[in-house]
Amino acid sequence: MLRIINGRVHDPLHGVVGEVRDLYIDDGRIVSEEGIEPAEARDMETLDAAGCAVLPGGVEIHSHIAGAKVNSGRIMCPEDHYGHVRAATDVTRPGCGLIVPSTYETGYLYSQLGYTTVFEAAVPPIEARHAHEELMDIPMLDTGCFAVMGNNYLIMKVLSDPDAARRTERLRALVPWLLRASRAFAVKVVNPGGVEDWKWNAGAADLDTPTPPFGVTPRQIVTGLATAVDSLQLPHPMHLHCNHLGDPGNVDTTLATMETLSGHRTHFTHLQYHAYGRTKKGGFTSGAARLAAYLDTHPEFTCDVGQIVFGDTLTMTSDAPMEFKLHKMRGAKWGNCDIEMEGGSGLVPVRYAPKVLVNAIQWAVGLELLLLIKNPWQVFLTTDHPNAGPFTAYPGIIRLLMDADYRRSWLEKLHPKVRSRTVLFDLDREYSLDEIAVITRAGTARRLGLASKGHLGVGADADVAVYPILPDKAAMFSRPRFVLKQGELVVRDGQVVAERAGRTLCVAPEGYRELPGDLAETFAGCYTVKLANYMVEDEYLRRPEVVPCG
Repeated sequence: MLRIINGRVHDPLHGVVGEVRDLYIDDGRIVSEEGIEPAEARDMETLDAAGCAVLPGGVEIHSHIAGAKVNSGRIMCPEDHYGHVRAATDVTRPGCGLIVPSTYETGYLYSQLGYTTVFEAAVPPIEARHAHEELMDIPMLDTGCFAVMGNNYLIMKVLSDPDAARRTERLRALVPWLLRASRAFAVKVVNPGGVEDWKWNAGAADLDTPTPPFGVTPRQIVTGLATAVDSLQLPHPMHLHCNHLGDPGNVDTTLATMETLSGHRTHFTHLQYHAYGRTKKGGFTSGAARLAAYLDTHPEFTCDVGQIVFGDTLTMTSDAPMEFKLHKMRGAKWGNCDIEMEGGSGLVPVRYAPKVLVNAIQWAVGLELLLLIKNPWQVFLTTDHPNAGPFTAYPGIIRLLMDADYRRSWLEKLHPKVRSRTVLFDLDREYSLDEIAVITRAGTARRLGLASKGHLGVGADADVAVYPILPDKAAMFSRPRFVLKQGELVVRDGQVVAERAGRTLCVAPEGYRELPGDLAETFAGCYTVKLANYMVEDEYLRRPEVVPCG
């Protein structure tokens, strides 16, 4: 057993706001103090958290840490490795990289920020086996992945059925089969229809643009998949990357998508990239206020931000046409992959600069979303790592949210037109420590349907982050005093002191365990792999844990 004493506990799920409490841990879980004998308490290991805030371990809802595109990113940007090298110690393995860290380095860096659970946000089912191999290699973290379905050939084939009842029934069979085949946690949709359109040399996809070869529209894709996810009662709702990412004026498409999905549980990811207005001359403005107002009246929706971080990074996404457009705009290196039958992906290195107007607006829009959305349980902190910047920038973003004076000091560093095209510098709101706990762990855990994470109640996983209470919130969140993973001390004073393997989180929804006959025939006739080789076996999962549906 172990106890943490004298710390100020922040547990938003249970309404605990900075109360000095002791936490007791046994067998990897938070346990009640009741029933512990005085002699037993005297003998147990004790961590003194005086002067510290005690929070649940961080829960990352959207990051890119494993899979084919991540490996391609490591190859594309060898310069990322040169300046960021971790030598081996008695505890840690060597590692390198900051923008796209190696597998072990990813686990160490997240744990050094107090994070204990991370989800890879986009894995085509055909590439899931490799993604799981990398997730198994990442220490310190519980992990899972989201299966990409928005441009899947079999999904569109089912959606093209003119019989609505049969279409719904067949989709309700295909979606759980794909989740089981890929051992994934949730349904991911990226630029629905738009990636497949691009393969057919078509233009950008609006909500009602027919997608070859079946003529299915993005609106049909998102409503069909959202309905299936709701019917299956998956723990996490459909995880949606909307159409027209990065385009000026795309806030109209995002709002139209939200209106289409009204009443369906939906998580809108990296919403900053989908929150742009448009000037009369086609330039960028902020549309964050419009989206915040809509979200405030639709509690079924949540979002993460994808906050821009100034500096060098690497964009990687299943939105292949967007990456090609970015490549043509910047003349930068570009990598692309059309993933047979299931989607695409692309990679382009970028540099975000404060004096570049578009970048300055993007930076402001992300912060506006976080400050304008009233309910912190609806908006979560991400950088869409590494697309908008590395996750290691979280402490600096937290300072921007908690310190309005510091935030205002950035105005003079930005392009001079940013103030006229955004509302950020008119906002006085400052986040409390409890609101930070919501947007980085309590809210994300609840939206993911992880009942044992994101809180410090009895029975919760003993994933705990203890931070020294400092005036400089970036410094506070950069170097936790203690981090515990399943009750074991793994980080002390910001340094990894022990290595622990995490678990793989997945779902097993009700539905067909085999692909329906006609779809199996289509698979055999079109895929380059055998159906038996498509399924991810247990051997590719590390200590698998099935999170219940419903």
